[in-house]
Amino acid sequence: MSLAFTPPPTQKINHQLASNLGIELSVLRLDLMHPWVNGNKWFKLKYNLFAAKERNYTTLLTFGGAYSNHIFATAAAGNLLGFRTIGVIRGEERLPLNPTLSFAVQQGMQLVYLNRETYRQRHTSALQADLQQRFGQVFIIPEGGSNLDGVRGCMEILSQVNMEFNHVCLACGTATTLTGITLTLNSKQRLLGFPVLKNGEFLVHDINNLLKEYLASGLPKPRSSLASWELVCHYHFGGYAKVNDELLLFSREFTKTYGIPLDYLYTAKMFYGVMDLLQQGYFTRGDRLLLIHTGGLQGNAGMEERLQICPKSL
Repeated sequence: MSLAFTPPPTQKINHQLASNLGIELSVLRLDLMHPWVNGNKWFKLKYNLFAAKERNYTTLLTFGGAYSNHIFATAAAGNLLGFRTIGVIRGEERLPLNPTLSFAVQQGMQLVYLNRETYRQRHTSALQADLQQRFGQVFIIPEGGSNLDGVRGCMEILSQVNMEFNHVCLACGTATTLTGITLTLNSKQRLLGFPVLKNGEFLVHDINNLLKEYLASGLPKPRSSLASWELVCHYHFGGYAKVNDELLLFSREFTKTYGIPLDYLYTAKMFYGVMDLLQQGYFTRGDRLLLIHTGGLQGNAGMEERLQICPKSL
């Protein structure tokens, strides 16, 4: 079971302020791995899909919002690998479908809608039992691929990099990717996570739990002591799926200057945060930063549609 992926390049950013400070910036372009199943999404799906195949499941069921990169990637991967897919979507159905959900349906995904109160129970055994009874034997992948198999897959992300670095910068949603990467760094390296949700400090608890659970599991262990990590929680721009003119302008200018498109929900917020920290003197001379582009560009079309933005006007 495999998909054809392009090895993601590592692209240097010739940023004048960083150069003046003696700091190197590079971007791991996970967005270029595959047209549909790219970014960190494949890494979080990989071992979940292997487990489904090994246990002879033919149907995948997972959860996400109306603009979810995870829903988009699961629909595409499921279609390419011969799985039937069911997407449980937060909120009420809205027609016509936005570009994300329209693509998912085109890939054969069946959409099921839950009101927000019920959706909050998605992790409970009671709701999952109800879904199993309704749809039969389905392999359930949690929202965002946030489980130990997702962590295991994310431990492979930095195997794509052939350069020296001492900082990794990453946007965070469920923090599954951050947890996996933390398990592969060494004690001389540091990871900065930029939560895209308001009040993202709660992720500290989730990350510590995931680390503890993973280290107690029988899954492959890190080769060295864990790197230090930190959450930078004040670049969420109002919360998940919230953007403003300042962020949109930054995204436009960054893409124009460096030729790297950013998604509004995740990478734009992290890149903005890194550039702001540079201005504040947060990093020191000789630091080598690796910024991870986690994909998600598909969501820009839906966001532009929702905000009634013309991409050419950005």
